[in-house]
Amino acid sequence: MAQPSKTLTDAVIGHGFARVEGPKKVSGLARYTSDHNFPGLLYAVPVTATIACGKITALDATAALRMPGVIQVFARDSFKGQLFRKQADTGKTDEARPPLSDDRISYYGQYVALVVANTYEQAVAAAAQVKVAYAAEKPNVDMHLSAEEDEEVDTERGDVNSAFDAAAVKIDKVYTTPVHTHNPIELHATVALWDGNDFTLYETSQAIMNHRTVMAQMLGVAPEQVRVITEYLGSGFGGKLWPWSHSLLAAAAARQLGKPIKLVVDRRMMFQTVGHRTNTQQRIRLGADAQGKLTCVRQDYLFHNARLDTYKENCGEATGFLYSTPNLRAAWSFARRDIAPPTSMRGPGAVPGLYALESGMNELAVALNMDPVQLRLINQPDHDESTDQPFSSRHLVECLTTGAERFGWEKRDPTPGIMRNAEGHALGWGMAACSWMAKALPAEVAVQLTADGRARVSSGTQDIGTGTYTVVAQMVAQLTGLPLTKIDVVLGDTSLPPGPMSGGSMATGSMVPAVQEATREAINAALKMALEAHPDFAGKTVEALAFTDMRVHMKGQPAASGVLVSELLGNAGLSHVSGSGKGAGSAEAEKKVSMHSYGAHFVEVVWQPEIARLKINRVVTVIDAGTVINTRTGRNQIEGAIIMGVGMALFEETEYDHVSGAPLNSNLADYIMTTHADAPEVDITFLDYPDTALNPLGARGIGEIGLAGLAAAVTDAVRHATGVQVRDLPVRIEDLLAAPVSK
Repeated sequence: MAQPSKTLTDAVIGHGFARVEGPKKVSGLARYTSDHNFPGLLYAVPVTATIACGKITALDATAALRMPGVIQVFARDSFKGQLFRKQADTGKTDEARPPLSDDRISYYGQYVALVVANTYEQAVAAAAQVKVAYAAEKPNVDMHLSAEEDEEVDTERGDVNSAFDAAAVKIDKVYTTPVHTHNPIELHATVALWDGNDFTLYETSQAIMNHRTVMAQMLGVAPEQVRVITEYLGSGFGGKLWPWSHSLLAAAAARQLGKPIKLVVDRRMMFQTVGHRTNTQQRIRLGADAQGKLTCVRQDYLFHNARLDTYKENCGEATGFLYSTPNLRAAWSFARRDIAPPTSMRGPGAVPGLYALESGMNELAVALNMDPVQLRLINQPDHDESTDQPFSSRHLVECLTTGAERFGWEKRDPTPGIMRNAEGHALGWGMAACSWMAKALPAEVAVQLTADGRARVSSGTQDIGTGTYTVVAQMVAQLTGLPLTKIDVVLGDTSLPPGPMSGGSMATGSMVPAVQEATREAINAALKMALEAHPDFAGKTVEALAFTDMRVHMKGQPAASGVLVSELLGNAGLSHVSGSGKGAGSAEAEKKVSMHSYGAHFVEVVWQPEIARLKINRVVTVIDAGTVINTRTGRNQIEGAIIMGVGMALFEETEYDHVSGAPLNSNLADYIMTTHADAPEVDITFLDYPDTALNPLGARGIGEIGLAGLAAAVTDAVRHATGVQVRDLPVRIEDLLAAPVSK
C-alpha cells in the first residue's frame, strides 16, 4: 500500500500511531453500551407492527403478562404525560413523534408495545405472545418516485435551460440509488437508569450532547437531569447520530419501574426503526461545447420521506462548486412512503449526489470522445462559483493527475471490451472525482497536567471507532512532549465539557483549536506555578520561561536544566494544573472562504462473461484533506469507505414487500455487503496541504470522502469492460448478461 506523502517534520502530528484504546478493544476491556449491567437490571424487548399502514384495533397482553419473569407490558398511553413530541427549535432527531403515543401505524416495524422481564429470553418470548389486531391499509413502498412537493432550489446561476438547448454536446440521463441500511457490528442499544430525579443513559450515540438535549425534551425534564454516556461505539455510519424511539422507551420504563432497563435493538429491527439511506432518483443534464467546456449543469433529484417526518438527502451538496460552468441549477423534491424515517448515512447527500453527477461527467466524456480525466481538468473553477468565494485550499487537479499516474491511466484504451489481463479476461478502467464538506463545530476541552507526570484531556465528544481518542492524544503530545502512553483521553460523557458530534467528518477538525488552547493554558498554569514555587525561577517572568517535554526551564537553556512539572506539583502540594479551551467552529470562516476536501478514485474491474463474474480488482485513491493527523487511522477511514463504496456499487439494496411493507432482506444473510473475497487491492495517497482556514493544524475530516464518487468510478469501469452503461445501482449480473460480445 502506498504511504502518504509527507512534508511535515513534526514527530507527532502526521505519524501513524496505533490506536491508544486498541489494547482495551482486543482484550475485551472496552465497554460498549450493552456491556453495562447494574443490580436489579431488567430487559426490555419491543413489540413491532406487522403492517406498514393502518391502525391498531386491539392489543392483548394477557398471555404475555402470565409468563414467567414478565414484569410489565407497556402499550398505548402507558407513558401518557411522560413522553412529548420533539420540539422543532433545538436538538436533532429524525422521528419527532414519541413511541406508543397513538394507534396509527405509519411504517412496518413501528413499536406498538414494550415487554419488560427479568431476562432477555423471557422478554423475547413474552413479546411474541402479545396479540395485536390491525385495520390494515395498502402501503406504498414503491421505489419509483415522482415529486409530491414543489421543487426547491439548492443553488442556481445563469440560464440553464437555454444553455442546454444550445449545447453542442449534451447528455440527459436518470440515475438511481436504492435504499441502503446501516449495518454496524454493534446494534443500537440503551441502558437506562433513573434515580428518582435524574436519568443516566448508556447509549450507542454519535452525538451525546444532542442526545441529551433531545431526550430531556421528550422525557419532559431539564437537560441537567439527563447524563448520556458512550464510552465506545461499534461504528454508526450516521445511523447513530440522532436518538431513536427505543432510547425513549428504555428511559420511560426505567422511570416508571424504578429499575435499570436494558434495551438492545435486534438485527431485524435495524432494518425497520433506526433509519436508512433513502433511495434517490436523479436526472442529470450536462451541456458542453465541442472542446469539452461545460456550458451548463442541471441536477433534479428526488428521494423518499416518511409519512410524518421530513428529511433531506442533500444530493446537490457538491454540485455548485465542483466544476466551472456559467449556467447551473440543482433542485429537489420528495415523495412520501410508508417506510420509517430515513436518516444520515456515511456521506449523506453527496455520496448519491456525486454518483449521479460523476456518472454524468463520464457519459459526457464518452459523448465528446474525450478522456474523462481531461474533461475534469479543463473544467476546474478558480473560485467557488456558487458562493463567489475563494477556495480555502483546493488541490483536485493534483488528485486527478497523481491518481492517473499511480494507476497507469496513460495505458488505457478507451474502446470498451478491448483491454485484457494476463489471463485474457476483460479489464475495465474507470474514474471519478469526489468532494466532501469541511466544517467545524463549537467544542470545549479541559486539560490537566498531573503530579504523576501524566496529562488528562477530556471533552463531551465521542469516539465512534474512527480514532478520536488517539488523535486527541496526539494533539496534547505535540505541545507537552509527553508520549501517548502518558496521556489519558476521557470522552463520551455529557458531564464533561461539551464537545462536537461525530458526524459529517467534523469531530477532529472541531477539536483542534479547543485542545490546543486548553493544553497551552495548562502549560501556562505550570509556568506560573514554577514562578511561585521554585527558587530557581524567583523574580523571573512567564515570558522568560519555556516548557519542553513536561519540564519548565529558562529560555535559551536546555530542557534538562529545568524542573519536571510533576516535581513542581509535588513541592506545591498540588495534584494538577489545568487549562480549558474552546473552539468556535467554522461559521465565521465560512463567510470568507469555501472549504471542502477533494479526491479522485481510479478503479479496475475484471469481467469474465463466460461465467458472469465481475470483480473490482484494484482501487487507487488520492485525497486532498489538509493535514492528516494520524496516517494509520486516516488510511483506515479511506479503506473502510472504499469497501462501503464497493458494496454501494455492486451489492447493497434494501427491498420491501409491496403487500406488507416489510423490509424483505432484513438480515445479514440476505442483505449483501462486501466481504473479504470482494475487497480490492487499495492504494491510498494523501496530499499534504494544511488548510489553516479551518483550524490551526489545517486538518479536515476524511471519514466520508472516500465513499463519495467511488460507485461512479465502478460503473465507468464496468462500461469500459462490458460496453454496458449501468445507471441503476447496484450493478447486477442481469445488466451485464446483455453485454456486447467481447472482441
